Amino acid sequence: MPDHTWVKLELDVKTFDASRFATYAERCREAGIRFTTLADLGDTAANRRAVYELNKECSADIPGRGAFYTFDEYLAQRIETPSFDPRGVVIAIDGDMWCGLSMSSDRRSEGFVFVEMTGVRRDYRGRGISLAMKTYGMGFAHLCRVNTIRTVHHPGNTTAIAMNRRLGYVDADWN
Repeated sequence: MPDHTWVKLELDVKTFDASRFATYAERCREAGIRFTTLADLGDTAANRRAVYELNKECSADIPGRGAFYTFDEYLAQRIETPSFDPRGVVIAIDGDMWCGLSMSSDRRSEGFVFVEMTGVRRDYRGRGISLAMKTYGMGFAHLCRVNTIRTVHHPGNTTAIAMNRRLGYVDADWN
């Protein structure tokens, strides 16, 4: 697919009002879902494998996704890179089940944080977990000392695009 068809979105974290979305995290907590980061859980080989498996499962419904990376490709392209930081990987957990993730990379040298992937297991969708994870994950931009968060979506991924726009992301044009 040509690059110009992708939906590029950007959020100014200085103007983001997290209080508008606090009820989502509260409802998740009341339902027993907690949020943490890969850094807090431990950036171990086993946890990296668990992130991969969760990302692979959650990515299956993304329009135009195609075949998912092998584990070795995933490590090389997503984790063993200079922009990877386990503090940018938010995990939603229900009991012992990892039910969602929002993975951001540190692009502070370019002036932003990039949300690589946000996804929730099918059985957990529709509960506000994605909104809660993305809101929780905005703290990563503060850790990186940037005011901009970027993401990109296939135009057919209308649910993710709508969620990001609801959070305040606007259309952007970058190369």
